[in-house]
Amino acid sequence: MSETYIIRVEARFEAAHNLREYYGKPEPLHGHSWKVEAKFRCDKLNHEDFGVDYVVVEKAIRDLAKRFDHVYINEVPPFDKMNPTSENIAKWFYQELDKPEVRQEYVLEEVVVWEGPEAYVAYRV
Repeated sequence: MSETYIIRVEARFEAAHNLREYYGKPEPLHGHSWKVEAKFRCDKLNHEDFGVDYVVVEKAIRDLAKRFDHVYINEVPPFDKMNPTSENIAKWFYQELDKPEVRQEYVLEEVVVWEGPEAYVAYRV
């Protein structure tokens, strides 16, 4: 039987945004308490009996989240040009975390972006 481990890390930030197009017009400016989760999969442990190095992935997700903490997301690239939907934010985090230097030799399974405690978007490839 093969083993699978899922390693999950998260980061939080407070930020404002507004959708540029929301049923044909800009949405009012508003803020959220955001949470981003990343889930990595490994099918075997290394010689020290761990999967993904928490130090690497925690630093990466927290550094990315810091870009948005206490700012207006619409002014932060690439969301200065792209509609800052939760879907686009989740995809952006996924693309940034799916780099070999972050995920190491493991698989980034999913990124989840919470727009507060009751609503989230999950992005997978």
